[in-house]
This record gives sequence, structure tokens and C-alpha cells, in this order.
Amino acid sequence: MLKSLQHGLLALGLAFASGAIADEVKVAVAANFTAPIQALAPAFEKATGHKLVASFGATGQFYAQIQNGAPFEVFLAADDSTPAKLERNGATVPGSRFTYAIGSLVLWSADANYLDGTDAALKAGQFKHLAIANPKAAPYGLAATQVLDKLGLSEAVKGKLVEGQNITQAQQFVATGNAELGFVALSQVYKDGQLASGSAWIVPEAMHEPIKQDAVILKPGANNPAAAALVEYLKGPEAAKVIESFGYKLP
Repeated sequence: MLKSLQHGLLALGLAFASGAIADEVKVAVAANFTAPIQALAPAFEKATGHKLVASFGATGQFYAQIQNGAPFEVFLAADDSTPAKLERNGATVPGSRFTYAIGSLVLWSADANYLDGTDAALKAGQFKHLAIANPKAAPYGLAATQVLDKLGLSEAVKGKLVEGQNITQAQQFVATGNAELGFVALSQVYKDGQLASGSAWIVPEAMHEPIKQDAVILKPGANNPAAAALVEYLKGPEAAKVIESFGYKLP
């Protein structure tokens, strides 16, 4: 009986020990990074024992939610200016901000024959709808407007734009055929070094401001070991391979 009691106490001690190291981290993730974080989460959980709980949306919308007290602990933004603004507002853990990825913008069509790797179809204007993300909330949407400005097409396509709340919705407009083409994140249509479907023109970086994507630990995550572990994991070589496989560049 004593032996079984000792075994029981040992099991209870291990349960408490594992509970002490297995924490949960609530992460606000920019919509363009949905597929990469879904690929990263199981490896992160296996490597650290911590659980990652992600919410996806537009960077601008997350900014408003965080300012209004949303309990996110880590923020993976689609730009570097929004985390910097939160930092200035005192909403982050000092010194925790860093660039985790540099994004690429792509003009994409679900039709494999629609785009020929150039901007010719965009300039020809023989389409009814062009999807973009809300430029006020989504950095990839802002980059899309900068490209249209640079090409002198802003006025010509104004009546054809369909605007998604975030980059995921913009991509869905194209995927479902509600728009013949649209500006989306390369990571949404790219995997393991190649286009997953449809046809595309990868927009030259010089045509828009750099899409530097910063991560930061928010005040609610200041004392959460899982938040610190996630940030360190994202800086490591294992995460780097996954991030690059979705078409991102590393800083």
C-alpha cells in the first residue's frame, strides 16, 4: 500500500511539474501569416511544451483591439509601424520587438492561364473585379494601392476594386471567382518554393514600401514563459526554414 501511495504521489508531482512548464500563449496573428503559424504551431508545442492559441485578422483591427484591452500576449503584425506605435503607447514589453519576416506582394488569379508572370493583364484592364485588402487596416492592402499608384492605374481600377477586411478575405474573393485577380500575400499562394495554384505576378519590391513584419510581446504576456518561448522560437533556425518555405524573406 505504501508503495502504491508513493507511486501516486510521484505521478501527482509529475503532473504538477508538467503543468508548471506547459503554459498557453494567446497570439494575434496578421492574416497573411495564417498558414505559416499553423505549420509552426505543432513544432513549437513539441519543442517547448507550451500551447499556442492564435487569432487571425487585419493588423489595424488588432491594434484597436489591443488598445481596448484585448488579452493577447504576443502580436505578429503585418508591418513594423503598428508594433512600434504600441511600443510608444506603453502596451508592449520593452525590448521585445523584432522583425520575424519580410513579406512579398503578389498579383494572383485562380485561373492558371490568366497571368503570365508580368503585369500585362493588370495594365490591359480586361477584368471586372480586382481584389485588395482594406489599405487602412491591412499593410498588404496599402502596398497594393502603392503599386497601382506607381503604375498610374489607380483611377482606371477604382470602380473595379473589391475590398476585403483583411488579406484572407481578399484572397477568398479571387479563389471563389468573385474577382478575376487580386493583390494578396505571396505566402497565401506559395509553398515549398513554388506557386500552389493559379497564376501570378510577383510584384517587384521597389514598387511598394518594404513589408517588414514585426512581432512583439504585449503587456499581458510579460510574465508568461510561453510568450517568451514563442518569440525565441520564431528567431530560431527551425522556424526560419518554415517561414522561408512560404515565400517570406528573413531580416
